[in-house]
Amino acid sequence: MANLKGLAKDTAIYGLSSIVGRFLNYLLVPLYTNCMPKESGDYGVSVNIYAYTALALVILTFGMETTLFRFANKEGEKPDTVFSTAISVVGTLSVVFLALVFTFITPISHSLGYASHPEYLQMMATVVVLDAVQAIPFSYLRFQKRPIKFASLKLLFILLNILLNVFYFVVLGKTEVYYVFLINLWCTSAITFFFVPDFFRVKWQFDFSLLRRMFSYSWPILVLSIAGILNQTVDKIIFPLVCSEADAKAQLGVYGACVKVAMIMAMITQAFRYAYEPIVFSKAKDKDSKEYYAQAMKYFIIFTLFAFLVVMGYMDILKHVIGAEYREGLVTVPIVMAAEIMMGIYFNLSFWYKLIDRTIWGAWFSLAGCTVLIAVNVLFIPQYGYMACAWGGFAGYATSMLLSYIVGQRLNPIRYDLKNIIRYILLAIVLFVVMELQPEAWPSWLRLILNTALIILFLLEIIRRDLPLHSLPVIGRRFKKK
Repeated sequence: MANLKGLAKDTAIYGLSSIVGRFLNYLLVPLYTNCMPKESGDYGVSVNIYAYTALALVILTFGMETTLFRFANKEGEKPDTVFSTAISVVGTLSVVFLALVFTFITPISHSLGYASHPEYLQMMATVVVLDAVQAIPFSYLRFQKRPIKFASLKLLFILLNILLNVFYFVVLGKTEVYYVFLINLWCTSAITFFFVPDFFRVKWQFDFSLLRRMFSYSWPILVLSIAGILNQTVDKIIFPLVCSEADAKAQLGVYGACVKVAMIMAMITQAFRYAYEPIVFSKAKDKDSKEYYAQAMKYFIIFTLFAFLVVMGYMDILKHVIGAEYREGLVTVPIVMAAEIMMGIYFNLSFWYKLIDRTIWGAWFSLAGCTVLIAVNVLFIPQYGYMACAWGGFAGYATSMLLSYIVGQRLNPIRYDLKNIIRYILLAIVLFVVMELQPEAWPSWLRLILNTALIILFLLEIIRRDLPLHSLPVIGRRFKKK
């Protein structure tokens, strides 16, 4: 229980940078969706280009974030040498990437449909390179258990981003997507300078033997990560290419805006990952490690189901995050959130092959899920539009999750509390269905009251079964006295 409390504390700190930061970023969604008309397709352009940049970032980091944790925790390895080797790889790849983009910007911009705006791609290519270089020192902060600096820098980026966006879009009245990319470039550049002192504190050493071992570990993670990021972004990449609608960019903007509401689940998963990943590798040698992993999985699922119900129960409020003309796509939110929960479960399951250095399994699972996702998108987007994107992600994550569980239970079994997990899932589904069956003619205040009661019912079940009040700090002492 003490270890789980430590995990909860670190998750809360990392969650401050992720959840609070993303919440502040939500303020940009109504800003963009009200300043950029749906018909202009500008918001759809940002969704499309950010999907490409997310893919490029995964390629440039080359799986070195997880690899850094694995090797920095190995006996006989010097953490500073691991860090130096990792950032040398990422830095070299980034320089080559940026040189290629600027050299061949004309054919690249033509092929991606931005021949008239190659500057969009140049700015975002620079942002990706800076993000990739920052990823390694950010990971090193997590390894060193320095969540405060980690969270502070993440929040500083968000604060700068919001202030500049408000200045340009509200004060100056700018409405072009160009300024979205320009502001991102400025903010990312500013954060890079804060890592300069860390670079001077590190004892720089490059080890070719270590590099070979790190490469053999990281390349399957790279494949896994590419497949994983494609699961999140490929629908936004191929949507304009296969959509039969004349306003494909506008429809992509609708889907991208509504997905922002569902990304609350992604924030929770990311915060959990930032805290959980370093702990998993450090606990690998403990006798009770598998019991710990099983407990962490159960509480992760419980908490994400609770978050799902909160989002769906208060949709009448959350829908105002996006502009009115974009709200037609809100029907995708529960599907995308369910897919994000499965992605989080898949992340939890992934440690069985990372801890036994058989990361190739993760590559196969992710590729299988990505194949399903792409097939659903290509086959059904022309007929069903962005609904196919939502269900494609659901099907892709479900495939990867199930494959990882089935194979993992054979090669490195962990006794998960399936009985209670399934009970919580079924209860959440029933409560969600009750929320959805409420007549639209009912006033929103009545729906909010009823949904709040349903959410409290789920919370009471958690307290009754898995979070007794006597186990909580401060409050628990009073219950123990009774």
